[in-house]
Amino acid sequence: MDKRLLAIFAATGASAIYGLNHTIAKGVMPSHIEAFGFIMLRVLGAAILFWILSPFAPKEKVEKKDWPRMLCCAIFGMCINMLFFFKGLSLSTPINSSVIITVSPVMVLILASIILKEKITFLKGVGIAFGLSGALALVVFSTDSVTNAPNIPLGNLMFIVNAFSYGLYLVIVKPLTKKYHAITLMKWLFLMGVFLNLPVTYSEFVAVDWFHLPFDAIWRMAFVVAGTTFSTYLLNIYALKQLSASTISVFIYLQPLIAIIYAILVGADQLTTIKVAAGLLVFVGVYLVSFKKTKTRA
Repeated sequence: MDKRLLAIFAATGASAIYGLNHTIAKGVMPSHIEAFGFIMLRVLGAAILFWILSPFAPKEKVEKKDWPRMLCCAIFGMCINMLFFFKGLSLSTPINSSVIITVSPVMVLILASIILKEKITFLKGVGIAFGLSGALALVVFSTDSVTNAPNIPLGNLMFIVNAFSYGLYLVIVKPLTKKYHAITLMKWLFLMGVFLNLPVTYSEFVAVDWFHLPFDAIWRMAFVVAGTTFSTYLLNIYALKQLSASTISVFIYLQPLIAIIYAILVGADQLTTIKVAAGLLVFVGVYLVSFKKTKTRA
């Protein structure tokens, strides 16, 4: 199968998991674990999984000049990004989180053009416009049924910080994906993430009553560690080897659509004409940004 097509499938899979995560993770906070404690569980669990896999990956030594970039990746991708998203999710709603973070592609496109000198084409611009229009339609015409949202404005502001941080992570990690295997990158980035998050997350992590958690909380936590963290970061790193940072970021437009679909399946929302139309805009936007013209031979 074509490597670019596989990369698109990987990016789509990561976005699908993220879309489910908005509702799944929200369901366990703060009744069983606080937001920052959840982050320590994420980075620690993912770090353990990546280090377990490391013996099966190529033996690579990170060059000394790449460690500062690795540290920046860990700060923006495994620390600020996660802390602000989960804290925001504990204060706001799943639908708000899934839609507001769609500002990330705009940020990535600008950052990538400045840092990586990626060209902003007309087609990508149109794709972003379609995708953003669909995402905005979802948030404007959707009604949230979640009541566990004590401070929606602050939570929404944190989602914006999360979107910027994740976008910056995608841009600065891109050069490293061309030099190192995905497992090599992830094992070191998440190990750094454990120590970076420790001062902020330790108290909430140890406060969890780990031995008396109900099954509903356990499977949600396991999904966040194995799915939302381990699998998605691995899938996105693989996708970045074939796709640009700005292209990867636009797959984030799938998240509000998937979040809505999941809410409908569990009976938390209803399907309407505007949601169908908005969903089509999202899909068109992702297609236009990921579309790549093939060169014709003379």
